[in-house]
Parts: sequence; C-alpha cells; structure tokens
Amino acid sequence: MQSEPAIFDRVEMCLVGHPAIDDAHREFDLLLQSMVAAEEAGLGAALDAMLNHAEAHFALEEELMARHDFPARECHAAEHGRVLASIREVSALLREGDADVVRELAQALADWFPGHSDYMDASVANWITKKTAGGAPIVLRRPAARLAPTAQHPTTERLDCVTVALESP
Repeated sequence: MQSEPAIFDRVEMCLVGHPAIDDAHREFDLLLQSMVAAEEAGLGAALDAMLNHAEAHFALEEELMARHDFPARECHAAEHGRVLASIREVSALLREGDADVVRELAQALADWFPGHSDYMDASVANWITKKTAGGAPIVLRRPAARLAPTAQHPTTERLDCVTVALESP
C-alpha cells in the first residue's frame, strides 16, 4: 500500500512537548497502524481499540484544558466530539458489513491528526507549560527512521524526541 509510510512516519511530527499528550499521540499512531494493517476479520477489534483510545485520549486533553483554564477548550472539545462521532458511525457501518469504511477512516484520521496536533494540541501544551513552568515546550525531533544494527547497537530502535521547557523572556 503506497500510503503506509506517510501514516507510519507521522508520529514524530505530532509530539507537542507535554509527556502525557505525547504518550497518547504515540499510542494513537500505533492504533492507527493496527487499523491499516488489520486483516478484515480483525478490523472490528482494531476499530474498537481506536475508539477506546480516542475516548481516553480526548478525555485526558479535555481534563488538562479544564484544569489549566485553556481558553479555546470548547472548540477543541467540539472537534474531539466530531472525531468520536465519526469513529462510532464507522463502527456501526462495519457491523452492517462495510469493511472498506474502516480503511477510509484510518486514512482520514492520518490526514486529520497532524493538523490537529500542530494547532490544537500544541496550543494546549504551550498554554500548560507557560502556566506551570513559565516557559514554552521545545520538542527536539530526531529522525523517525529505524537505525540499522551495528556492533555498538545490535538492535534496531526508533529515535524519539526530547522535551524541555525553557523560561520565556
């Protein structure tokens, strides 16, 4: 499938500098990969796992926004609600026998998520870091490609990002 690398390589660009949100983004990416890779018999389980994750992921962000009095939380939560409604609608269609719609949803989520992360989730991370640490998060991204095994590093590993908060001037 031609579009798989675009989906699999996106997680590094969807990290925002808040550890809990970044962990949720990594899990979202893994579940998205599962939806893409699932055999037809496993699509229901993959979709259910994505729905369960999305509910918890969005609840986490919404709790953080409420706790830190994030000004755009209603708009952000409304977008979460639309995504959850779409996942639930696709789940109903799958129960009616339409398996293709799950793959269409996976691609739609892969297309949607980077923009949502860049604009909405990054704003939340910035707001929280400014309120709690007096600065802004900085995410240092390293290549998402897996390393080739070497004598010094006999296993392959995915490089990750490092997040630090710096004081604002």
